[in-house]
Amino acid sequence: MDNVATFGTTAHGHAHEHAHEELGFWRKYVFSVDHKVIGIQYALTGLLFLLFGFTLMMIMRWQLAYNGAPIPIIGPWLGQARAPGGIMLPEFYNQLGAMHGTIMVFLGVVPLAVGGFGNFVMPLQIGAPDMAFPKLNMMSYWVYFLGGVVMLASFFQTWDGGVGAAQSGWTSYPPLAVISAGQTMWLIGMVFLITSSLLGSVNFLVTIIQLRAKGLSYMRLPFFVWAQFVTGFLLLLAFPPLEAAGVLQLMDRLAGTSFFLPSGLVVAGKPLDVAGGGNAILWQHLFWFLAHPEVYVLILPAMGIVGEIIANNTRKPLWGYRAMVYSIIFLGFMSFIVWAHHMFMTGMGTYMSTFFQTTTMIISVPSVVILTALLLSLYGASMRFNTPMLFALAFLPMFGIGGLTGLPLGHAVTDIPLHDTYYVIGHFHYVVAPGTIFALFAGIYYWFPKATGRMMNETLGKIHFWGSFICINIVFMPMFIQGLAGMNRRMYDGGLLYAHNAGLPLRLNVYIGMAAWTMGLFQLPFIYNFFSSIKWGKKVDKNPWDATTLEWSAPSPPGHGNFLTEPIVYRGPYEYSVPGAPNDFTPQFEPEKSEKGR
Repeated sequence: MDNVATFGTTAHGHAHEHAHEELGFWRKYVFSVDHKVIGIQYALTGLLFLLFGFTLMMIMRWQLAYNGAPIPIIGPWLGQARAPGGIMLPEFYNQLGAMHGTIMVFLGVVPLAVGGFGNFVMPLQIGAPDMAFPKLNMMSYWVYFLGGVVMLASFFQTWDGGVGAAQSGWTSYPPLAVISAGQTMWLIGMVFLITSSLLGSVNFLVTIIQLRAKGLSYMRLPFFVWAQFVTGFLLLLAFPPLEAAGVLQLMDRLAGTSFFLPSGLVVAGKPLDVAGGGNAILWQHLFWFLAHPEVYVLILPAMGIVGEIIANNTRKPLWGYRAMVYSIIFLGFMSFIVWAHHMFMTGMGTYMSTFFQTTTMIISVPSVVILTALLLSLYGASMRFNTPMLFALAFLPMFGIGGLTGLPLGHAVTDIPLHDTYYVIGHFHYVVAPGTIFALFAGIYYWFPKATGRMMNETLGKIHFWGSFICINIVFMPMFIQGLAGMNRRMYDGGLLYAHNAGLPLRLNVYIGMAAWTMGLFQLPFIYNFFSSIKWGKKVDKNPWDATTLEWSAPSPPGHGNFLTEPIVYRGPYEYSVPGAPNDFTPQFEPEKSEKGR
């Protein structure tokens, strides 16, 4: 690897930066090949989709809290086909549920965590001038954007007797997904999204392996880079089975095949005219072989972000850095052999259930190691409680609750009664919402000055944090009570029509709805803070947090090629509070005194 040759062109680029500024608006900001611009494109698009997906959930919460009541404000806009008189139809509720899950995971969290933070921060942290394949990087964003447009457009498609998007759940289980309306555009959108992730994963892996700065060995990589590295392998290996499955399900819908349609199906009293012979359970295997690694695609970048922020704001090295690295590698490997714990209800047999129970218990070990290491990093620290640190600290107990509540779902004997109840929703959302999304907010506040050269407002940031933290727990904690009591998920009326739901604490839906809508209001300070700080935020130098990793040696915001001179790494990533050092932080890029004098 010839880093000097690479940075020869980089230095030349800085010397003649005016030439790059001659790029037109479209080449510079829209169809850019600069990893920083692409990272910002991913981040802004992902945040918009998160807001949209959250809005869908707030509409669903109205229906659950006030079953059959007209939806206020937006009800008349939804149209007679979705909400006649403003009252939501069951079909529209199903569409909202399917698209909420799809948008939040595939169009929101993953693009922000991997496409946004990975694209912007990772090359800076390894001292690279750009991604290994800049044009492929641009293509990955635009394929993702196209997939998002297809998903949104599906809300406006029409068919015989109806209008709207997919209504067979975000898991698209056949045979229902094959024979119900609205699913075709969902499948086409997913093919685009998966292709985008595959293009990005190849780019990430090659960049980390080939473009590290001089002196940056693997055990000197920041923990965030390790998280993105393992995530790249998960995307590369887990997504192809689902892409193939999506194409096969499309063929079942459009070409008359029956890969997932069994024989003898009767729909609305009439035999279904297909060849049959397919296997609906095969889809579940292909889907969950992706979708369980997908959980770690969500959580690993979040762990990486939290690690960076905790080390910086405790002014201490991460406790057990090597153990954390080995754990995250083991976590990535194990995530491929736990998928069928989502499928205990399929009757897979005692031996297979036992195998997947065992692997599920094993995969909890590296997660506990990483969480414990982050908690031990706090011991004896003199912490700075800024907004990024508050969100990072909140991640720890929230992810802990999500993990602990997942253990009963990993055992067949306890999963069977809890399956498809609100307990599952509470568990998953504690991992992803107050877990992963809080970590993503922490990362936005932390790296915002690197991207813009300005700080976000601390007061507005803390209002955003405390309001979101309180409301999000009121939203999801009661779901464990509802699930343990037997309340089913995906019910248009919350299950009121079912005898076994009689006497359940359905009144909790009102309180959950109020907390969800209030949480929506607490996102307004963040939105205002984000956009106003771009123009009016306090200007800062290139290292406002007194951090040690390589991205803080670049200008804020970084120019073309990122670094003014070739970065060289002299030490590990978290040299904080080193005895005898003149400051409480010793950056990776700062030479030893003996080398300074040469």
